[in-house]
Amino acid sequence: MHRSNALSHQGGRLLQIGVALLLFTSFEGFAVPYFTAPSLGRSVHTLGALSAVLLLALGLLWPRLDLGATASRVALWFLVYSDFAIIAAFLMAAVWGAGNSIVPLAAGAAHGSAFQETAITAVAYSAAPTGITSFALIFWGLRNATTGGDG
Repeated sequence: MHRSNALSHQGGRLLQIGVALLLFTSFEGFAVPYFTAPSLGRSVHTLGALSAVLLLALGLLWPRLDLGATASRVALWFLVYSDFAIIAAFLMAAVWGAGNSIVPLAAGAAHGSAFQETAITAVAYSAAPTGITSFALIFWGLRNATTGGDG
């Protein structure tokens, strides 16, 4: 597959995932009052919407990146993993009524078992290096991006 076609395909995939996240966050919003920690459920809702908008914006930008096949695949899947991992960590915390060891502002007094707190921490921390790597690759891919205008 030609590089620009691959980037366009990946951008389309990001748009699909972004819209799917909007759908998820729309339905998840109805469940917020029923979570063990509703404030964390609201955080999942907000974070899902923010991630959806981010993926939609990056999906539109993606075809303009100057990245090779491997770099674009790494950036794409690290970005998707990072988004889903942090949402999953907050969702685990909301369901378990846990998480104040890792997200004290969102969790408040909600503290789970040692296993729950460790699981939430492990999933949340795994989002950071993948997200940073993805954003660094995207930033690098923008080095030769054109504005699309007349100049």
